[in-house]
Parts: sequence; C-alpha cells; structure tokens
Amino acid sequence: MTAATKNRNTPHRLGLSRGHLVAAATECFAGTIAVINATGFTEPGTTATGLTASGVFEHYQDNKEGADGDQVVEVKRGNFYLANSASTDAITAADIGKVCFIVDDQTVAKTDGSATRSHAGIVDDVDDNGVWVNIDPTNGVAASA
Repeated sequence: MTAATKNRNTPHRLGLSRGHLVAAATECFAGTIAVINATGFTEPGTTATGLTASGVFEHYQDNKEGADGDQVVEVKRGNFYLANSASTDAITAADIGKVCFIVDDQTVAKTDGSATRSHAGIVDDVDDNGVWVNIDPTNGVAASA
C-alpha cells in the first residue's frame, strides 16, 4: 500500500464495549469482572492464571446449560469500582498506577497470590470502600507484568 493522496474514510470503533462469546456452563452477573479464558471464551473472574481481564459484564447472561459460544454477552472496558482485598493484600494509595490482580468476579488484590492470580488492570484510585481499576485488554497490563 502506498501513502494516501486524498482523504480516507477510515472505519473506527469507540472501544467501550464488545460482544464476547460466553464459556460453557457459565453465569455472568452485570457489573462483575469479565475475563477471557485460555480457549477464547468469556467467563467471570476467578483466582486462576492464564485469564485476560476484558472489562465488566454490562448485563446478566445465563449460559449455564449452553456450550462454549452458544451465547454472547456485552463487556464494557473502562474504570470500574471494585472491592479491595483484605489484610496485607489490600491495595493502598501507594499502588495507584500499578497492576492489580483478580481475586474473584468483584474483588482485586495487590499481589498475584504467589502466582495464582491473573492481572485485573491498573489501579486508578483507592478509598476506604474500594478500588477504581482500569480494565482494558489493550492497555498493556499483560505485557507490563
């Protein structure tokens, strides 16, 4: 392809939400962490390695009786307010800008739990009640950790 010599109508996406194929035997709750598993299907966040955080589920989706890919769920990327882990694994203001890790579908932690947790996203802010996390599979978190 050569350089453009006139205006170009370039297709674009806003990048805020996407439809993802749901994993088999999966129930997705609105507002909880959505991850892409090793086979490319979406499921709720859990303590496990090899998962890619893709955002939060925009709506409830029940694929408990279905096979991989039988249903589609909308997943939104962005900054989300999640529960903070406890004790020495709690995220603090000192962790803003750092990677945090998935504990379950609504909780994040400071550490990878001795290599048992996948990356959730980047800590954007923290207060006494929770953590704001930027979850976007294209934000470079997997490459940075």
